[in-house]
Amino acid sequence: MKKELLLVATAFFLMSVTAITGVHAIEEKVKSVTISKHESDVTGDGINESIQLKGVPYEDEEDYLKEIYIDISTTDEKQYKIPLESGSKASLKLVDLNQDGVKDLFSNVLTGGSGGITLNYLYTFKDFITKELVVPEPLEIASTFENGYKAKITIGLTGKTYVFDLKDRKKYYKRLGLYYKGRLNEPTELTVNSFTLLEPIRLDNGKIGLKGIQSVTGTSNTDNIAYVESSWQFGKDQWSHIQTNVSKAVEKAK
Repeated sequence: MKKELLLVATAFFLMSVTAITGVHAIEEKVKSVTISKHESDVTGDGINESIQLKGVPYEDEEDYLKEIYIDISTTDEKQYKIPLESGSKASLKLVDLNQDGVKDLFSNVLTGGSGGITLNYLYTFKDFITKELVVPEPLEIASTFENGYKAKITIGLTGKTYVFDLKDRKKYYKRLGLYYKGRLNEPTELTVNSFTLLEPIRLDNGKIGLKGIQSVTGTSNTDNIAYVESSWQFGKDQWSHIQTNVSKAVEKAK
């Protein structure tokens, strides 16, 4: 009986060791990739830190990163990790957006959806303290198709209205049943997307701000109607709108 119990205990021990070994093997396979490397002072102490943007891809889908994070190594060999959302692509720029004299960490993550939407992150690491800062919100835009193969958008922040002639898409819209003899079959809104791009720019006053681009589409994501570009400046813990430019999209669905 004792011999049988000893055999059972030995078998259980071997199974446990095998399971632990398997876990370590899996962990070793989960390797991060370095997307970009930077050397810059992001703490304000006058010494450059090592900053890396890293990601962990799925085993069966290397083009999509299940984990994305910013890794900061200081001269005293301490490491800090700032996790971001998953996505297909990511970028990191070091730029002083909050105007405090120390570079901030501004990152974009492309979600990988058909709309080309990006998630945007802004962090300060001044005095070795990680603090997330807000980023500008996309503009609120009211939008509709109009009779006569037209589209209209109104930007809430400025109150300005823009009308676009879409007669070059007449055949396409008629084929979809959107129009009949130039009149809408039913009221139809456009799709106003979030930022497809948000990037640092130098403003006219010499300071660094952000420029965002939103696309306005019609019957599908390929039916581009307009692009709305807005610029922003950070101050007093919030973003101030500087200006907005609207242009008709050249691309159209066929």
